[in-house]
Amino acid sequence: MSLQLPSRLLVGVLWLLHWLPLPALRALGALFGEVLYLVGRERRRVALRNIGLCFPSLDAPARRQLVRRHFVAFARAFLDRTLLWWAPRQRLERLITVEGSEHLLAADGRATILLAPHFVGLDAGGSVVTMMTPVVSVYANQKNPVFNAVLLAGRLRFNAPLLLSRQDGMRRALRALRDGLPFYYLPDMDYGARDALFTPFFGVPAATITGVSRLARLANARVVPCITRMTDAGYTVELQAPWEDFPGESVELDTRRMNAYIESQVLRMPEQYFWLHKRFKTRPPGEAKIY
Repeated sequence: MSLQLPSRLLVGVLWLLHWLPLPALRALGALFGEVLYLVGRERRRVALRNIGLCFPSLDAPARRQLVRRHFVAFARAFLDRTLLWWAPRQRLERLITVEGSEHLLAADGRATILLAPHFVGLDAGGSVVTMMTPVVSVYANQKNPVFNAVLLAGRLRFNAPLLLSRQDGMRRALRALRDGLPFYYLPDMDYGARDALFTPFFGVPAATITGVSRLARLANARVVPCITRMTDAGYTVELQAPWEDFPGESVELDTRRMNAYIESQVLRMPEQYFWLHKRFKTRPPGEAKIY
């Protein structure tokens, strides 16, 4: 109980923030990001290591500048979640612009996998997609039960999406896909070597789950990239045309294609990709640890 009281107080403060106009919220987020950059020594080290591996041509000052910009973008997106959790739908529709909505559902009823890489605006993309149609997605349980409840309630606000924990596995997601629910899928993190291939990401072998290829094969699903970009006015969610000739000849080639595609999107807005994650934690047998 003693641990829950401070958490509830913090949630109360966050709730108050959702009343702020976006410029004020973003200014507060920028200040929060600068503080996180200064005090978050371990995550700063991880981000610098990631940037050094993925952008070896950048010198040390440029790497530090990019990481600092990322901390600001990350903090702004975190505070923006207060809007996603509590702001009226009409306000969210003004803040989040959707491009390519015609790609969301297939005219022939074919299953759809929404490929959503880990950009800081990921939650805004998830919220607006659930505003458009019921979906299925996977979430990670938070250790703090108060924050876990808030996160779940925020993600369940619109159209009763089916949220599965990672412990539920992919079988239920596959059933939901076959039943017609688009799958908002986040496949670009290091979940260990199980069900993964070591596939290049910016030239570095990265443990990459093969779920996009395997689910597309099992559910006869098309893959629609869903890229969320933070803007000064809010967010832009870009639903791109379904990938052609996917799945391809093999799971290995499909997974390479996915990572190469994510690289191309990272290059569009490198400060908004989730560099705080230990993307290269799992190493091929015999390779030294990176972090």
